[in-house]
Amino acid sequence: MANNDVEVEKSLQETTRDVEQKMNGKANKEHEEYQYLRFIEKVIQSGAMKSNRTGVDTYSIFGAQMRFSLRDGVFPLLTTKRVFWRAVVEELLWFIKGSTNSKELSDKGVHIWDENGSRAFLDSCDFTDREEGDLGPVYGFQWRHFGAEYKDMHTDYTGQGIDQLKEVIHKVKHSPEDRRIIMSAWNPVDIPKMALPPCHTLVQFYVNNGELSTQLYQRSADMGLGVPFNIASYSLLTYMIAHVTGLKPGEFVHTMGDCHVYVDHISALEEQVKREPREFPKLRIVREVKNIDDFIAEDLELIDYNPYSKLYMKMAV
Repeated sequence: MANNDVEVEKSLQETTRDVEQKMNGKANKEHEEYQYLRFIEKVIQSGAMKSNRTGVDTYSIFGAQMRFSLRDGVFPLLTTKRVFWRAVVEELLWFIKGSTNSKELSDKGVHIWDENGSRAFLDSCDFTDREEGDLGPVYGFQWRHFGAEYKDMHTDYTGQGIDQLKEVIHKVKHSPEDRRIIMSAWNPVDIPKMALPPCHTLVQFYVNNGELSTQLYQRSADMGLGVPFNIASYSLLTYMIAHVTGLKPGEFVHTMGDCHVYVDHISALEEQVKREPREFPKLRIVREVKNIDDFIAEDLELIDYNPYSKLYMKMAV
């Protein structure tokens, strides 16, 4: 081959590679994870300094929203740091079960509720007569027994209160046009009995063209630790309810009130926002499940999750 032909071929290869890189770069700039990273930057750069009950100050802004597609098996588990997938799954199954016993999670190696259920923390909330691990009428109790009288974490509440999750699934199946397909964890009567009032307070379900979408309202959004977990948890709940109702997952919309960054998380988050998001993993439900209560962790298979390394951030309690 003549030298000029070699140079032409080389030039064409370089041009093709440049075009591909630009196209990939453009696609990546539209990656949905950038919504989260931009909010992190906004909170740190322009948030108001606020004190709070934990004693660790935050930078805070009020009001934000992100949208994540759940179509084609895509699952929005953030990639710019490793999110503890097994904990997402076990906590959601624990909610669905209606449990309020933090020891059930710690026995499975999931320790995200340990501090709020500890003897020291319960005593600090004046729950001195409450058994260690008993969180009070938190998320799972409200989802499955809203309005029932809470006694303790060992009581069988079968048939008591309103099973909001069951009603949601019934309406999704039989009244998909209903604008009142809502599940609330915020019960003013029970707030004083909770070790921690709900941060993610209300979720609404929306059916259109054979797809199930959800919108979460989160009153308090810890951008460093909580929000990546909450995105995954409610996206997973959407997948599971879609599965048992014969629908396809559509979209998860995350609406937040007080969006905050704890000051001791800033250095880790400044590292995280430098990272370029990678392709979201896929989620596959591996067997046919008819009833929401029949799901087990092994039914939920995460495929091709390739995140950056974990970033340490201390939980403010």
